[in-house]
Amino acid sequence: MSETSISIAASGARATMREIKQQPEVWQELALNIEAARTEIEVFLAPLLESSDLRIILTGAGTSAFIGEIAAPALAKSLRTRVDAVATTDLVSNPTQYFAEELPTLLVSFARSGNSPESIAATDLAEELLGRHLVHHLVVTCDPAGKLAMKHGDQQNSFVVLMPAEANDEGFAMTSSFTSMLLACLLIFNGRNDQAIQALSAAVSNILSAKEKDVEQLAHRAGDKIVYLGSGSLTGLARESALKLLELTAGQVITYFDSALGFRHGPKAVIDEATLVIVFVSSDHYTSRYDIDIVSELRRDLGDDHVVTISVSPAGTVDAPGWVLEGLADLDDAYLAAAYVVFAQLFGLHCSLRLGAAPDNPFPDGDVNRVVKGVTIHPLSTVQ
Repeated sequence: MSETSISIAASGARATMREIKQQPEVWQELALNIEAARTEIEVFLAPLLESSDLRIILTGAGTSAFIGEIAAPALAKSLRTRVDAVATTDLVSNPTQYFAEELPTLLVSFARSGNSPESIAATDLAEELLGRHLVHHLVVTCDPAGKLAMKHGDQQNSFVVLMPAEANDEGFAMTSSFTSMLLACLLIFNGRNDQAIQALSAAVSNILSAKEKDVEQLAHRAGDKIVYLGSGSLTGLARESALKLLELTAGQVITYFDSALGFRHGPKAVIDEATLVIVFVSSDHYTSRYDIDIVSELRRDLGDDHVVTISVSPAGTVDAPGWVLEGLADLDDAYLAAAYVVFAQLFGLHCSLRLGAAPDNPFPDGDVNRVVKGVTIHPLSTVQ
């Protein structure tokens, strides 16, 4: 075992580091698995997608919910149908609002374990309010023994898609489980895309082999306030990146997220001379103009060293801190998110190590849990 490996293991980061670095290989296996199940998937989905009034809801809790926020804009565009991203935490607490329309509904549930109380409650409430004849369930999960997979594995109106076994992360923070479920969603609905998987795997392998030291150095000079910005699908990624840093540092670093345009409307007040802003630049030529505008503005306000860009092109980001991921310029932002987030995962990991937290279990006292606890699901039928 190398000195670096010993250091990682001793600091309580073994699982998290392994799960970050395994992602290119896991994605390759995932793509093969999806293709092996393609015929069954299409038999389930095709009749639903033919409905002109189909509503697709992408749901999950925490990081799993952010998969929906990233994927929804891309799927709405490609499928030409209504796609809403609504967290299970919202569906469960406000079911009559989110299940108010009697429309054929495909509820796509993302879950690492499928054991969070809201996961099954959301599927039950959909059927209770809309009727089982209107609701179908696509479950995308990492744990074949989880409650969600077990409940929906043999239901006629459900289809369960399992991630590769390695994607069932042991670490506290979701890393390979997040990217695997995101890519699974895109491959399920948009079809086979070997070019995207190969390009993402190559780009992330390069980050892990050639850029990690740079990310570590950035983590060591960063202050205690980090802002992530992104537009469209990448706003959901900014939210996930902010949460990843908050989780891995056990709340020792203050994080914030917003869209490139939304940040000016009040939230910009969060920045000061100690703030580091990280901007995910869109691959869309039009959208990226707004990202580059906020980058230029913030660099004037804070200085070049306080604004970092992650992009697929150097346009507008030259001569200042940033990473350009080559070979990804033709990918939609929802696919890009899988590569961009690896930077955020590594950054969060090294910030955690710098602060003396244990990334695999940042909350040893159980104040925050890997699978949420303490949630009471109240029966809707008891409400008067």
